[in-house]
Amino acid sequence: MARQILMTGALMALLGVAIGAFGAHGLKSFLSEQMLAAFETGVRYHLIHALAILSAGLSLANVPLRPFRWAGWAFSLGIVLFSGSLYVMSISGVRGLGMITPLGGLCFLVGWGLLARGYWKAFPAENTPFSRPDGT
Repeated sequence: MARQILMTGALMALLGVAIGAFGAHGLKSFLSEQMLAAFETGVRYHLIHALAILSAGLSLANVPLRPFRWAGWAFSLGIVLFSGSLYVMSISGVRGLGMITPLGGLCFLVGWGLLARGYWKAFPAENTPFSRPDGT
């Protein structure tokens, strides 16, 4: 499962760079400033969460816990819903798609919460890198 999440993260990053380049070079003259800003927001969150998917995948590869797996998929769904809705809304001008965007944001929040839960389970308080030899 770690392999699938890592591949998804790498492909999402590749796609984010390609979509960002397309927006910067191919859409700049066609979109209003407001729609271009929405498109760029989609790209920014896309790339940030592609890295988050990679983090979840690497964590899963080292410590096979369910929260890491679910975090990877939550981030992936978040990219599709959040960034995807902003991309389509910007290009098509259909503002109603903006109602989907918060669902993607919710997926991002769930993903971050799951990642935190996984780290909490993976590193009990007494074994944290910052604990002293006496356990405090």
